[in-house]
Amino acid sequence: MGFTDDLRRECADIWDAEHNHPLVSGIGDGTLELAKFQYYMRQDYIYLIDFCRVIALAAAKTPNVGDMGWFAKLLDETLNTEMALHVSSCKEFGISEEELLATQASPTTHAYTRHLLQIAHRSSVGEISSAILPCMWGYSEIGQMLYGRGLPKNAPLYANWIEMYNSPEFAELAAWMRDFIDRIATDCVEEEVERMREAFRVGSKYEYMFWDAAWRMEEWPV
Repeated sequence: MGFTDDLRRECADIWDAEHNHPLVSGIGDGTLELAKFQYYMRQDYIYLIDFCRVIALAAAKTPNVGDMGWFAKLLDETLNTEMALHVSSCKEFGISEEELLATQASPTTHAYTRHLLQIAHRSSVGEISSAILPCMWGYSEIGQMLYGRGLPKNAPLYANWIEMYNSPEFAELAAWMRDFIDRIATDCVEEEVERMREAFRVGSKYEYMFWDAAWRMEEWPV
């Protein structure tokens, strides 16, 4: 049992709520209203742009050259591969590239990405990694959970989404990040460990809020 196992256990209630959220369940059984998934996909694209900025800053703050190379690889794959696949997937769901690029961040997306960017600019690589782990690890868990329940035969596009996040490659990324954080935590003073713990906790809350905002199709009040 490592540090990240402790983090996951401490936030189990948040993660359980996320796994049982109606938007996640709707993807899994193929009943989710298309408009809600389109909203989610558009906001996720906005999120990924700032996620790439956070990874770049993590790479710059990583002392070990080997770990720096891994962050650089993650940035390349996210920026140049995953985002291209995201644009392609959006087209399948009826979202044009022009519509995607014109998307404005929702209140939750805005708050979540600003939270990550603030940590990325002011904090250590351990805290940065702990802040983004709920996203990487959480999607891997959700993909595996939904795949284990059986792919929705009536919704092949949702099935494709599930298969992507159930992939061994995605699980490997989450596993590497967990291992990295576990290694970092062993050399950190208690104050830094607590900051990492708080970053993971807040990141977990924002992950739940991101799903919920898509379910509600959240808009700015004015």
